[in-house]
Amino acid sequence: MENTATADTYFTRLLAAKGQPLLIAGPCSAESEAQVLTVARALKAAGQADMYRAGIWKPRTKPGGFEGMGTAALPWLQAARAETGLPMAIEVATPRHVEDALKHGIDVLWIGARTTVNPFAVQELADALAGTGTPVMVKNPVNPDLALWAGALERLERAGITNLAAIHRGFSTFAPSRYRNSPTWAIPIELKTRYPQLPLINDPSHIGGSRDLLLPIAQKALDLDYDGLIIETHPDPDHALSDAAQQVTPARLQEILSELKYRYRSSDNIDYRNKAEELRQKMDTADHEILEMLARRMALIQELAEYKKENNVKILQLERWQEIFKTRPEWGKKLNIDEKFVGELYKLIHIESIRQQTEVLNGRPIDGIAHLGPGL
Repeated sequence: MENTATADTYFTRLLAAKGQPLLIAGPCSAESEAQVLTVARALKAAGQADMYRAGIWKPRTKPGGFEGMGTAALPWLQAARAETGLPMAIEVATPRHVEDALKHGIDVLWIGARTTVNPFAVQELADALAGTGTPVMVKNPVNPDLALWAGALERLERAGITNLAAIHRGFSTFAPSRYRNSPTWAIPIELKTRYPQLPLINDPSHIGGSRDLLLPIAQKALDLDYDGLIIETHPDPDHALSDAAQQVTPARLQEILSELKYRYRSSDNIDYRNKAEELRQKMDTADHEILEMLARRMALIQELAEYKKENNVKILQLERWQEIFKTRPEWGKKLNIDEKFVGELYKLIHIESIRQQTEVLNGRPIDGIAHLGPGL
């Protein structure tokens, strides 16, 4: 993708006009014309929504459940836009969906997580959208794969689609979690780091899977400088035909928005700037010290590896590493450092230790101190 921080797109113009993060709201599924209009009118009256979202085609994980009203629902969105002026956004998964959406004047399309994971499907959508100028939002793939997410955006851009935004809706995981989809914040942050001009929108509804989690997830997203939120809103969430647990009423949506704290990217306060710069300089010094200590540890690892080689001793000493994984988090806790963080840090150190010792024992030269970078 082009990495121009001043990109002029549909989404950046909306952001510039509003001067704060965007709000996209509406039901998970368009269930009836009355339901669509009820939510649209409530959002319009509140005056905070920038776009209306609704699912039209809703293929579920297993067949047999409610799978959306399909093309029949598109005139309902046309009516909602005619009455409220809100731009309409829907998910598309096939070229036929694109054709039907554009015939009915849908303003914005998004590509869902199950489609983003399939480059063949994304390319078909890119080909169908080529030359239309239609704004497109791309949800992260179901699995935590930054390359697939970036690749989907790049396919669209190469097809001439420049009005792009990304939606972070969380990632599936087998690990127990309080979330429906683990946020894994590092992945969207890396996407934003690579493409700072690309608007990044958070979907707390799909991340949380529960309306009780919407506020803390949305607040964290805003604190991480996201460009907007997409929140599922339904007039009667408990009786919604899809994803009932994660939807909120328009009234509750306004309560959530009123509780959110919108913070500045920076401050013109000279005292703040001076203090922040002082602390950053101290952090730079601390980082140098950390790296010097890591270099010292790596040198000890290589020395130990040479000694093992001389004495024909295996690399992995399980009892030793069990001791390290037990004691280092405990040491960190006494220093007010999160135990889980320390554990993850020492997993990386362990991997690098094994790599370096393997090179020494196999007789391959090591070109300086090994890095703690990609490929571990």
